[in-house]
Amino acid sequence: MCVRIVRSPSTQSAADPIVAQGDDADQDSREAGDLNRIQGGRIAGERYGPAFTYLAPRSMPLPVLIAVPHAGRVYPEEVLGALRDPRLCQLRLEDRCVDALGLEIAAQTGGGLLVAHAPRAMLDLNRAHDDIDWEMIEGARRRPRGRDAGPRVANGNARAKSGLGLVPRRLPGFGEIWRGGLARGELDARIDWIHRPYHEFLAQELERIRAAWGTALLIDLHSMPPLRCQPGQTRAAQIVLGDRFGASCDGSLIARAMRHLEASGIETAHNRPYSGGYVLDRHAAPSRQVHALQLEVCRRAYLDETMSEPSAALPALAKRLAGLVRELGAHAVRLAHGGQLPQAAE
Repeated sequence: MCVRIVRSPSTQSAADPIVAQGDDADQDSREAGDLNRIQGGRIAGERYGPAFTYLAPRSMPLPVLIAVPHAGRVYPEEVLGALRDPRLCQLRLEDRCVDALGLEIAAQTGGGLLVAHAPRAMLDLNRAHDDIDWEMIEGARRRPRGRDAGPRVANGNARAKSGLGLVPRRLPGFGEIWRGGLARGELDARIDWIHRPYHEFLAQELERIRAAWGTALLIDLHSMPPLRCQPGQTRAAQIVLGDRFGASCDGSLIARAMRHLEASGIETAHNRPYSGGYVLDRHAAPSRQVHALQLEVCRRAYLDETMSEPSAALPALAKRLAGLVRELGAHAVRLAHGGQLPQAAE
């Protein structure tokens, strides 16, 4: 089982395997050199560690938080045993090793990095807590019980009907993922210990950054299978930028991102086929200077031929994307301060 969770940028390379340590406290703070390290949530009781880790410089040089919700690779034994084809499901559902890319970008820019360790097969952090296919749940079919797990969404189980809801059920070309149903108590536990802590922490940290800078920029980092070349294109897009069709960030941020990537020779698409999901819907608030965009990166651009491990191309791609992050972070500050760039962001 591949468990490469998080590294300290000052001491480890992106390819080094390391298991995050901690006592599973909801907000277990660690200090490593000039970095603050926070761990939260739980994957499965006491055995498998925290659901996420956050690393950020004590003094951030720009108001950017990079979140990686789909690269988690800590699979409890009971989850692997319940999958019909564990290897295939891991490769298909994970944004394979995109946390290694995020780590390099964060190290080069000084942005915060939030990495989920719980795998998408257990719970998809880019889905609402009530986006559930109740036919796969053993027990009462009703909204998650107890205290609210987050904002309700319109068409609460729209994605679940396609097989890719809060807990994925089916994969195109493969069919049912699981050998059997999921107990209702297990679903509730995953919401309580994975979904809620992740999103509550993300919201709090974005507010902390906004309070310090007057703005915050969330970059929700994902990876995608290779796309087909579309009519009018000479090459298929390597990166897709999503802003919920203009709802999640100021339009000038997307315009700058498109120009920057195209000038770097990276074929880029906007909102198609990926416009962003629940993370952007829940956390973006451009009117309050909390901007968010989804960044989808083609797996061929940083993984090996089997699309399972980082390739030698990862550092160069990370360097190019770090330039993009610096430019967008500085522009977010200008938007918040009437076109002026404070000294701290230069």
